[in-house]
Amino acid sequence: MASAAKVTLPNSPMQEIPRKADRARKAYLSPEETIGVLRMAKERSVRDWAMILLAYRHGLRASEVCAIRLVDIDMKDSILSIQRLKGSLRTAQPLYEHRGQPLLDEVAALRSWLKVRSADGSDYLFTSQKGGRLDRTQFFRIFQAVAVSAGLPAEKRHPHVLKHSLASHLVAGNVNLALVKQALGHRSISSTMAYIGTTDAQAAKAVRAALMGVF
Repeated sequence: MASAAKVTLPNSPMQEIPRKADRARKAYLSPEETIGVLRMAKERSVRDWAMILLAYRHGLRASEVCAIRLVDIDMKDSILSIQRLKGSLRTAQPLYEHRGQPLLDEVAALRSWLKVRSADGSDYLFTSQKGGRLDRTQFFRIFQAVAVSAGLPAEKRHPHVLKHSLASHLVAGNVNLALVKQALGHRSISSTMAYIGTTDAQAAKAVRAALMGVF
């Protein structure tokens, strides 16, 4: 009997789909892009500046930003209470000033917004132009418009890029991973690891520095 002809199957489409961890860390803003986004947001309105800045500085999802209530903001003691979603932690984090870069000063951003925010009876911090709470779809559209104005590529025009960016910037600044976990409100360190991407060169440099310290 003749042997069966060898059949070469094409690659399965499933093999081309990146893993969840790869998808999570593939897009983040450089420091320069972050400042560009905040600048464009402030030019649109102080509300947009404050929303996007809080989302970046505290690693918030779109729904979490929209869910912030007035009672969650303590301007006297500069504290933000955050109820995170998807099983993440409820945290209380400081509101940061930033004397070196005014666009990163969230205390100033919030004060500017609260001065012009209409007293429409809503107890949510960020309200729409027509009054009432913003929803995540509206926040997405606002961020997308800002991202386009800032010249970001398509893969960086989703608001979740802000959380990716915070994680990336903290890791680049050699912040302890446990502190990155707390800043992002994760219950599990494995959730934090999904945002961490390193190259062989970075790993080799870290190992060399650690061993130099030991020996």
